Amino acid sequence: MGFQPDEQISLMKHQTMERTLGTTAAPLAIPPSKKASARVALVNLNPATHRMLTECFRQFGMESIAMTGEATERLQKEKFEACVVKVNPESEPVMMSARSSPSNSRVVLYGLGGSAQDAIGFSKYGFNAIFHEPLERTAALKLVRATQPLITHEFRRYVRIPIVTEVNVVLADGRRFSATSAEISSGGMSFKTIEDLQSSQTLEVSFALLTLPRICVKGAVTWRKPQSHLFGMRFEPSDERRLKIKSWVESYLEC
Repeated sequence: MGFQPDEQISLMKHQTMERTLGTTAAPLAIPPSKKASARVALVNLNPATHRMLTECFRQFGMESIAMTGEATERLQKEKFEACVVKVNPESEPVMMSARSSPSNSRVVLYGLGGSAQDAIGFSKYGFNAIFHEPLERTAALKLVRATQPLITHEFRRYVRIPIVTEVNVVLADGRRFSATSAEISSGGMSFKTIEDLQSSQTLEVSFALLTLPRICVKGAVTWRKPQSHLFGMRFEPSDERRLKIKSWVESYLEC
């Protein structure tokens, strides 16, 4: 028996709907799993600072967790990708807890406030970056953006790890001075100093990096930004001591 015109139109609509559902319903039945966002511990921060940093980290898909007196215990038991603490002696137990935890020994550690010299006093805990006070939203966002790849493990081909530690510098003429590291890679590093260095100037630096004892390595200045007291150096390829730095960088990224 044939269909009436209205029945044919209804059947065609039904068949079209079945075909459409057949191609769209299956993917919707099993939604793609959402990758958990990185967690950032904000320790003993005042409400205004906490709000601003929470907003900054949220813009890059990271979740902020407020902590007070329970921070040392939680950092021993829970996994965090980053941690913000004040740069003062009262925060040292938190820094120690994070760095001694199997889960958080390589956590990206931000300092809040204090000078570079203050941060150097805690070099053994390895601050990766410093939020300066008074905290400004633009500067805070810029710092989070610069360190996000280290938190989320989205690395460029040539990885530069931001870390603040004291660097002793010896020039070819025997002159000595101290500097503060900014970033380090397997092939070189950048540091800040009030000394005016020239491109291609040779030097030897020594520094310590968390689990890596103090190491010396030779190199040369490859770029300079004297207005911001920032200089970059390339490690001497023939200096085999740089291989220890390379191994440390690779180990740091694997954790």
